[in-house]
Amino acid sequence: MATNITIIKDADAGANAARGASQPPARRLPGWLWFVALWCFGVASAMSLGFAFKLLMNATLFAIK
Repeated sequence: MATNITIIKDADAGANAARGASQPPARRLPGWLWFVALWCFGVASAMSLGFAFKLLMNATLFAIK
């Protein structure tokens, strides 16, 4: 007497069980929005670094008269 047992898992059921059934799926930002955000962050960082460099140079080297 042989018993064949086949267990079929739903692909989405495992993901919901790991996340918790009450949580909605995670939201992801599109790639172009990441690009724009990182580009703006890079420009702001470069400008602030240049401004700090300008302040330090004016306070030290070029302030000597």
